[in-house]
Amino acid sequence: MKLAVVTDSTAYLPERIKTKENLFTIPIPVILDGKIYNEGIDIEADEYYDLLKNSKEFPTTSQPALGEVLALYQKIADKGYDTIISIHLSAGISGFVSTLHGIKEAIDGVTIVPYDSEITSLPMGHMVEAALDMSETDASLDEILAKIDIIRDNTYAYLIVDDLNNLVRGGRLTNGAALIGGLLKIKPILTFEEGKIVLSEKIRSTKKAFTRAEKIVGQRYNEIQYPVKLYVIHANNLEVAKEEKEKLQKQYPDAEIEIGHFGPVIGTHLGEKAIGLAISAQ
Repeated sequence: MKLAVVTDSTAYLPERIKTKENLFTIPIPVILDGKIYNEGIDIEADEYYDLLKNSKEFPTTSQPALGEVLALYQKIADKGYDTIISIHLSAGISGFVSTLHGIKEAIDGVTIVPYDSEITSLPMGHMVEAALDMSETDASLDEILAKIDIIRDNTYAYLIVDDLNNLVRGGRLTNGAALIGGLLKIKPILTFEEGKIVLSEKIRSTKKAFTRAEKIVGQRYNEIQYPVKLYVIHANNLEVAKEEKEKLQKQYPDAEIEIGHFGPVIGTHLGEKAIGLAISAQ
């Protein structure tokens, strides 16, 4: 088996794997004031949040063009790869990975496996990393998929956002949850449930929300029956992310903790200043 791994631009990837020859990334478009930006190519996170502050219209995201995806898969096949694991952001956020199931037989001589990470950003990047590392061993396709299944099934994320309006307007959270957060002055903790962003708990202040999220992560830390990694993910809010990492490190001194950011696509839905705390099996 000669394996390639495809992912999309919402994955936050470790530096050490970005130059792997068998890694390919599909950019996801963001539309801002009528202009299309391809995440990671035309625009990066820092620049995007500056544009977002001055935008006249609410930004939107769209799926990559299928023609471009097929062309990429064909290019990979032409390089001699016979197997592709295509790991993408949660189907609860985007229909892209579901769409891929309709074209997985389109390239002759290549087994294409669309894989729903049920998450995004750093935990999804960790799945990509694991698949790439195992591709350099004698592991079979089933063994690699079993490994990333373990990571996915033991991944939990908790989001604290400044404003729920982006999630509601983008259709990624129910209006009922936004009403609770807005009218009652509650700072909600959001989580992923079956790949969808849902209201997890209602907290009375930002400080208490962070304290509660840290505690929930600790409970998961003790529950997961594998070595784990912790993540602090931010939307143009690095200083708060550093503070959260420091607090988590004090509470869980043996934990490996990594900081990353939400790019333009996820930042569109969560809004600037959002913070995510996540944990996954290694």
